[in-house]
Amino acid sequence: MKPATCAVLALAAIATLGARGARAQLPLMGTADDGKPIGISADNGIEWQQNNRVYIARGHATATRGQDKVVADTLSAYYRPVGGSAAPQAGKGGGTAAFSGGSTEIYRLVADGNVRFSTPTETLSGSHAVYDVDTKVLLVTGNDLRLVTPHETITARDSLEWNDAKETGVARGDAVAARSDRRVRADVLTATFEKLPKGGLSIATIDANGHVVLTTPGQIARGDTGVYSVVSGIATLSGNVRLTRGENELRGRYAVVNLKTNVSRLLAAPPGEHVAGEQTPRVEGLLVPRQNSPATGPRR
Repeated sequence: MKPATCAVLALAAIATLGARGARAQLPLMGTADDGKPIGISADNGIEWQQNNRVYIARGHATATRGQDKVVADTLSAYYRPVGGSAAPQAGKGGGTAAFSGGSTEIYRLVADGNVRFSTPTETLSGSHAVYDVDTKVLLVTGNDLRLVTPHETITARDSLEWNDAKETGVARGDAVAARSDRRVRADVLTATFEKLPKGGLSIATIDANGHVVLTTPGQIARGDTGVYSVVSGIATLSGNVRLTRGENELRGRYAVVNLKTNVSRLLAAPPGEHVAGEQTPRVEGLLVPRQNSPATGPRR
């Protein structure tokens, strides 16, 4: 199960509670395909605010389903009448009396404080999380934003966003994706995931925008934008491109870096790009010859 799916199942279970309580075991109400129950615990109980149409579990709130878990200081589930507006409607007596027919659905899920989603293969952590059920988008903000998969770790300063329908993730603000000894850093990273044969997810491609830095053993590649294919091991960089190895540096506007063969190709411009009336740009470089030590003399 993906972290966002775990959040949906966990918080949706809260919405089936109509009373206070410290622990409950609930069957899934059509939100899962294997019938496993959800266990919910909260040190300070579970509260139902009928006028605000929200269920809230407070105090180290934990929801588990099998091996999947979401933990936060507070877990909240906002609901609405089926087919009605998401906003609470006034009515005589308030609460469920304002519903027509009494049937409701969850439309917004919120986790606050020390948030951590975990499955056997992924973990996602932050300070605040909001899941929009209609768009299937989970947005996590706050401190120590981190998504860990079986092969990669993604961190960000501003936010981590997961689109459950598209299986894509967006990291914003000094975002970093690390895999073994390779790192991609940019203002914004957009990752497309693929399912692993034994379960879990792994990054297939990464689109990087703004101050892109690709770091590999012995080489640093920089550009304005970039696309990295994890499967092929090939990264393409555009804009103000610089390839640095030690004290040597090459500069151009387009580069293809093969991380599997350690072969990099730098071009003056992207293939096929030419602006009429402009002089064709050139590739430039600074190559620093190795200095010989006086004690050893010239190398042979």
